[in-house]
Amino acid sequence: MKMKLIGGILAAAMVVAMAGCGSSASNDVKSDSSATVVTASAQAGSDVDYIKDKGTLIVGVTDFAPMDYKEDGADEWVGFDADLAKKVGEDLGVKVEFVEIDWDSKILELGNKSIDVVWNGMTLTSEVTNAMECTKAYLKNAQVVVLPKDKAEKYADKDSVKELSFAVETGSAGEEAAKDEGFNYNSVESQANALMEVKSGTSDACIIDLLMAGAMIGDGTDFANLTHTVELTSEEYGIGCRKGSDLAAFIDKSLASYEKDGSLKELAEKYGVQESLIGLN
Repeated sequence: MKMKLIGGILAAAMVVAMAGCGSSASNDVKSDSSATVVTASAQAGSDVDYIKDKGTLIVGVTDFAPMDYKEDGADEWVGFDADLAKKVGEDLGVKVEFVEIDWDSKILELGNKSIDVVWNGMTLTSEVTNAMECTKAYLKNAQVVVLPKDKAEKYADKDSVKELSFAVETGSAGEEAAKDEGFNYNSVESQANALMEVKSGTSDACIIDLLMAGAMIGDGTDFANLTHTVELTSEEYGIGCRKGSDLAAFIDKSLASYEKDGSLKELAEKYGVQESLIGLN
């Protein structure tokens, strides 16, 4: 353990020294659309080896059922993405630790190595793919308008919903859709909070992922009086690693093997996302 600690300190020192020698434009970590992430893996070798050496895969998540969430009264993160991350952790031979992050800071969290991977139903936007080393798309999704059931008939197309006030998650594909459509919106910390805004009547509607809507609203849920109507976008989900990291390729290989042995479909059926799977082989 002492040798690993010393090695980690020396590796960190090398990264700092190299950052001081390079141009500031290539080494700054920013949270805007021009962000680039320069990492130890890109500068000093394999990110997979780094993760194996420290013995932990740190996964950045938000509360986003059915991808990553905690069941009532439980401390453990579960969900389609959470369970997949645990399987990849087994392939790596390391423990998996989940850290709840501010979604708008996900690029910064990767860059400063607070987390090793963003695995949380992440839409492959240009900002994400420019700033991260991403896996292949593994799920398809859409951004949908969620509102009270008694308003669904009135607000069933893009033109009609323009008069509504929306709640969206900061830094999400839902926020981007609201901007693109010119909607009046308020940014909140999570998609779960966006749903609460609609339930409480603080916002007329919200924009969230179709996969989350399928799991979180309607009969038998805490949001039984809500439904979804308009699909604003179609998109694909991927998993984000540090720019230049070999972890993305490792995850791709693992997911392809799960598809081949049937465990990926089995897990998708457990969380009701089987219709959204994208072929990996």
